Amino acid sequence: MATFNVNGVNGRLGLLLDWLAEAAPDVACLQELKSPDEKFPAAAIEQAGYGAIWHGQSRWNGVAILAKGAEPVETHRGLPGDPADVHSRYREAAVNGVLVGCLYLPNGNPIGTDKFAYKLKWFDRLIARASGLVGLDCPVGLAGDYNVIPTDTDVYKPERWLDDALFQPEPRARYRKLLAQGWADAIRALHPDETIFTFWDYWRNAFARNAGIRIDHLLLNRKAAKRLKAAGVDTWVRAREKASDHAPTWVELAEQ
Repeated sequence: MATFNVNGVNGRLGLLLDWLAEAAPDVACLQELKSPDEKFPAAAIEQAGYGAIWHGQSRWNGVAILAKGAEPVETHRGLPGDPADVHSRYREAAVNGVLVGCLYLPNGNPIGTDKFAYKLKWFDRLIARASGLVGLDCPVGLAGDYNVIPTDTDVYKPERWLDDALFQPEPRARYRKLLAQGWADAIRALHPDETIFTFWDYWRNAFARNAGIRIDHLLLNRKAAKRLKAAGVDTWVRAREKASDHAPTWVELAEQ
């Protein structure tokens, strides 16, 4: 299972298809499609061997779940709790016995604005939804761009992020509250102290300097965490020409 903020699915379709061919994840959760539903490249993804469900939105947002050689079975579209919220940020599907939630949590910048308040409210709604999933008698993964830097270990030079919404006490506390339900942060479960980043800005040669942050997370319930074999980041994708500013993050689960 993998998560990848593609930062424009059509503009970076070639990169996405190359990654699918080389990494061949069984499930891929995509964020920031920046495409309306009717322009999602379903045919190209199908030709690559993946079934897909998606929820697009013009110019921003958008999430999708891809399944290799299978069709994801949608179980939920959008987060409950705010009927007025029209942002395309959450899809949920069953794939080969695993329940997958694909999410794109709001950025929230700048602090002190409605955008930050929306981020926190959306996070509360995610926590509420997750509380009903964590105890299910099947493997469950919540994969996506959380737009949260959980700890100082997850950021290059923390002092440079003190005024950013991704690093504020409120979203970090909510991330801890989510984990306290019984979710395992897959990367930290296997690599508790290693410097691992998933996002590098385009400016100041950040990727070459490894001046990144870790904001793309895969959380596993106990059923899934018991099967966790490996977890990592495909940084080579970020090194490609015209890459997204995120790199795919993935986990490998043992067969039952």
